[in-house]
Amino acid sequence: MLTFLGFAMIATFLVLIMLKKMSPIAALVLIPALFCVFAGQGAQLGDYVIDGVGKLAPTAAMLMFAIVYFGVMIDVGLFDPIVRGILRFCKADPMRVVVGTAVLAAIVSLDGDGSTTFMITVSAMYPLYKRLGMSLVVMTGVAATANGVMNTLPWGGPTARAATALKLDAADVFVPMIPALAAGLFFVFVLAYVLGVKERRRVGLLVMPGAQEQGGTDVQDKKDVQDKDAQEQGAEPAAELIEGEPVTVTAGVGAGGTQASAPVAYGGAGQGASGPGGTPAPAPTAPDAPTDALTAPDAPTATTAASTPDGDDDGFRGLDPNRATLRPRLYWFNAGLTVALLTAMIMQLLPIPVLFLLGAALALTINFPHMPDQKARIAAHADNVLNVAGMVFAAAVFTGVLTGTGMVKHMADWLVGAIPEGMGPHMALVTGLLSLPLTYFMSNDGFYFGVLPVLAEAGAAHGVSPLEIARASLVGQALHMSSPLVPAVYVLVGMAKVEFGDHTRFTVKWAALTSLVVLAAGMLFGII
Repeated sequence: MLTFLGFAMIATFLVLIMLKKMSPIAALVLIPALFCVFAGQGAQLGDYVIDGVGKLAPTAAMLMFAIVYFGVMIDVGLFDPIVRGILRFCKADPMRVVVGTAVLAAIVSLDGDGSTTFMITVSAMYPLYKRLGMSLVVMTGVAATANGVMNTLPWGGPTARAATALKLDAADVFVPMIPALAAGLFFVFVLAYVLGVKERRRVGLLVMPGAQEQGGTDVQDKKDVQDKDAQEQGAEPAAELIEGEPVTVTAGVGAGGTQASAPVAYGGAGQGASGPGGTPAPAPTAPDAPTDALTAPDAPTATTAASTPDGDDDGFRGLDPNRATLRPRLYWFNAGLTVALLTAMIMQLLPIPVLFLLGAALALTINFPHMPDQKARIAAHADNVLNVAGMVFAAAVFTGVLTGTGMVKHMADWLVGAIPEGMGPHMALVTGLLSLPLTYFMSNDGFYFGVLPVLAEAGAAHGVSPLEIARASLVGQALHMSSPLVPAVYVLVGMAKVEFGDHTRFTVKWAALTSLVVLAAGMLFGII
């Protein structure tokens, strides 16, 4: 009974949020509460929720102060040089933008924390996606998948859990997996390239005024194709650009096959640039793009700047180079503070929530010594803090009920018991396949400390090494990072202004495919 209720609760939650019938916070609270009553344990709901909140409270505190810390670092200009470097590489080319997103997410993931990875990646790339009218779910999907592969680093969490649960050395688990994980990361870059080419085809068109009259059918057909592409990628159909909003767009292929970029300012009637003889030149209409990329409010930590008339890449910075919060004289202090903070995280000198609490307080005090300025910075990031913290505590209800009622244990036991006896010698493969759904529907702690020892014991009975079982258990992490039970994913979708259901619908298939590539590579190389 509990097995059925567990699967039904998870399925109900996913269906409702992907169909946008409920907000994630409401679904995370109301659905488990209802199923707790169905399980006949409604009287214990309070205990389950308090237990779940207690376990996730440190995570919520870490995310709150991490958002404030990195928000301040973005405000004062710490990441501006990185953003400018990315923009020079991207050159307003959607393909390069998506590949750059994957590379940036993978590099920043070396710190081992998904929340900081998503904050830095979204803050750097969001303005560029928005200006080019690109699908934001492409950004969140690529970033989450790249981070999922890199999350297997020994200090990232899953490897340490697997080693601890099976009493193994983390290095023995991780080092042999490097070739398979490298194959998975390479696949993410290939995926980013393919999605980027698709985005280039979708947004790399200019439609001149009057084209509707001269060739209305052709223009409408192109728009219909672009709208279909946008819907397939979780974005809304094309919309008109907001009047007066300047934007740089790719104007198609120029002479010699090069990509031509043109800054275009879209204004109302009579506001176009002057043409020959002083007459107003007709301004090109906006390229078709997803509605969310054009009408969503600007990212709270980044103010987009207008393109310069000369078309120079440096004019398209994404972050306003003249914002009042910049602190150029404190650049190296802020860089040193951030490096010290990340080093302390990796070395585990203090609990991560404590490190970010101290870091946020120090960053605010040094960069903004006046109280009104500090209050203004905190207020500027309060929206993200409230959304993410609220989502984490709502997820505590879901995990508390799932664990407290025994649904997780019964689901895991049912899955393990359903493994045919003949698959015993192939338990490493079975573990790898099971890691996809189990790490998506369960927390890492629940999987690695609750399910993995059972799988290892079943494998040992057929001569399968615990090391192989431990390595195979890591392949599902690419999918795990988009699980509704992972707090960091709410940082990602919250800062990117993407609906969690849209992100899930777009990302799950690609993340699952990436995990299967890692598993196949591990078997090919004889690691698993």
